[in-house]
Amino acid sequence: MAKVAFLGLGVMGGPMARHLAAKGHDVTVYNRTKAKADEWVGAHGGKAAATPREAAEGQEIVFACVGNDDDLRQVTTGPDGAFSAMGKGTVFVDHTTASAEVARELAAAAEQAGFGFIDAPVSGGQAGAENGVLTVMCGGDAETFARVEPVIGSYARACRLLGPVGAGQLAKMMNQICIAGLVQGLSEAVHFGKRAGLDIEAVLDVISKGAAGSWQMENRGKTMNEGKFEFGFAVDWMRKDLSIVLAEARRNKARLPVTALVDQFYADVQSLGGGRWDTSSLLARLEK
Repeated sequence: MAKVAFLGLGVMGGPMARHLAAKGHDVTVYNRTKAKADEWVGAHGGKAAATPREAAEGQEIVFACVGNDDDLRQVTTGPDGAFSAMGKGTVFVDHTTASAEVARELAAAAEQAGFGFIDAPVSGGQAGAENGVLTVMCGGDAETFARVEPVIGSYARACRLLGPVGAGQLAKMMNQICIAGLVQGLSEAVHFGKRAGLDIEAVLDVISKGAAGSWQMENRGKTMNEGKFEFGFAVDWMRKDLSIVLAEARRNKARLPVTALVDQFYADVQSLGGGRWDTSSLLARLEK
C-alpha cells in the first residue's frame, strides 16, 4: 500500500481517489473548494489538505485530475504548489487532459527537482471513474511507470505506457478525434432514421452487432433517440479537449478537417444552451 495524495475531486477525481482509499492506500486529498474535500474525507476516510503543497508533503505518489493547463500549473508549480513539497524519488501522476507541451514542461521541472513525472490522461468518462474501469494512456520512462502502474490499477482496467512524456496526452488527443467523428456519424444516422420513419431503437440494436458498432452506439444511441443529454461528458469539456487537439495539429501539421468541423458543431450546441449537455447532443443541432 502507498501513501498518496489526490489533487482535484471533480466527477472524475473524486471516484478515482475513492478507489484508491478502498484498495487500502493512505489517501490525502486536496480540492479548490475545501468543503468538497471535507465531504470526501467524511465519506471515505483519509485526510484533507488546505493546499496542494500540504497534500503532497510526505507522499510517495501525488495524483492530479484538474481542469486544464493553467489549473495544472496552479496545483504543481504555482504558489503552494505540490512540486515544492515533493521529495526525491517520489512520482507525480497527472490524469488531467492537458497539452503535451505542459506535460513536458512539468516533467522537466520534476526531473530537475529529483522526482518522476507521468502524464496519464484517462478515457471512460464518469461511469468509468465510478466503476473503476478507466483506460489510462501514459507517457514517461519505463522505471517510473512500473512504480505507479499497480496503484493506478485501483481504478483502471487498462493502463499502458505509450512513449516518453507527452505520449499519454497525444494518445488522448487521438481518442478525442475518434470520439468526435463517431458521435457526429451516429447523430446523423439517428437523425436520418427518424426522418425515414424507422424504429430507431430496433435498428441500433441490429447494426450495433455489425461493422457500425461502437461504444458510442451501445451507450449513447438509445438516450440520443430519446433526446436525453443531461449527463455524461459535457460539451464544454469536449471543446476544451478539441482545442488542445487542434493546437497540436497546427504544430505537427496534421490535417484534421472532420475534427475541426465537429468542433464548430459543438459550438452550435453551446449556442443552444447545451454547454453542459453530454457530447451526444450533436443530434440536437440537427433537430433544432
